[in-house]
Amino acid sequence: MPEMTGRYEPGVPCWIDLMVPDQQAALDFYRDLFGWQGEIGPPETGGYSVCTLHGKPVAGIMKTMSPEGGPTPPTAWTAYLASDDVEGATHAVLENGGTVMVPGMDVMDLGRMAVAADPTGAVFGLWQAKDFTGSQIVNEHGAVVWSELNTSDLDAAMGFYRHLNIDTTPMEGAPGYNALNVGGRTVGGMQGLENSPPGTPSHWMTYFAIDDTDSTVDALITRGGSVLVPPFDMMAGRMAVVQDPQGGTFALIKPIPAGGA
Repeated sequence: MPEMTGRYEPGVPCWIDLMVPDQQAALDFYRDLFGWQGEIGPPETGGYSVCTLHGKPVAGIMKTMSPEGGPTPPTAWTAYLASDDVEGATHAVLENGGTVMVPGMDVMDLGRMAVAADPTGAVFGLWQAKDFTGSQIVNEHGAVVWSELNTSDLDAAMGFYRHLNIDTTPMEGAPGYNALNVGGRTVGGMQGLENSPPGTPSHWMTYFAIDDTDSTVDALITRGGSVLVPPFDMMAGRMAVVQDPQGGTFALIKPIPAGGA
């Protein structure tokens, strides 16, 4: 079982969460699809649900809350980048053309968070861990295995994320695809929007590892989800891009084991 027991290095994707209109329906959907366990949290946490896999935190789900006088946020998965200084990170965001959507705030004794957008409009979170470090199960069925930035301006994104401790290099064997690196280790990927439908905005995409792509897609459809990109084989495995019944988009992939199929 791939467990994360320590703190994430700044810049590494460390947590994901989903904001949805119907929180209980989302909890039921992801329980059935991935085997997650979770329940609506207490009022002091805004009802936030920490979903677990094998008893370890793997993702968060919460009810969409509209800002006063503002539009209702879309249903979307948000990837959080680890930080050792949220205030410093949000300052770097603003100094380098990004936008701070939710300023740094304490989440009880768990940590400190913020939500921002890069200069191309891709939204992401920042997480400064205290008692809660982030996802403790990764790279196995039902857990995050990859985080990917899809951006309208590769050069702008490369320059921006460098200030959040993320370097970018071409991905070997994948023309047009780039590796996101922290401390010399690949922690995600980045590509342009050339292969996306016209009008697709810049965004972070979360990939969940699964044991069988086709059967998981079938199960998703049975439970009211929809398929944006049907299962296909690529260099890293067999993947698909899908949506949950409330519109949350994510990718599924059965990874090719290290060393080949």
